Amino acid sequence: MNPIDDTGLPAPLVWTFDGPFERCLADLEDTLRRAIIMVGGVSRVALLIDLSLPALQQRVAAGDVLQPAWGRFLERLERYGLPASPRVRPRREAGPLATLVVGYRN
Repeated sequence: MNPIDDTGLPAPLVWTFDGPFERCLADLEDTLRRAIIMVGGVSRVALLIDLSLPALQQRVAAGDVLQPAWGRFLERLERYGLPASPRVRPRREAGPLATLVVGYRN
């Protein structure tokens, strides 16, 4: 039996990001902030970030630097008070650089 979803939101919420690494991280953070507001609170969310290794390799070849951008991104996420750090899953498939999946409880 499926519980009734009274929020009107699909579950889970999924967004993709492509382009320069730092811009993707900034867009991902902005989207996460908006998702927390839509869901109604940070205590209700679980995060997954899929990173496409082929896309990441292309960004590095184009001159993008992963550090310190990734470290700053994780530091900024701390201010949201997430119940756990986002899970990062490397993907071997080509595709967008990053996919943000926000699971939440009703």
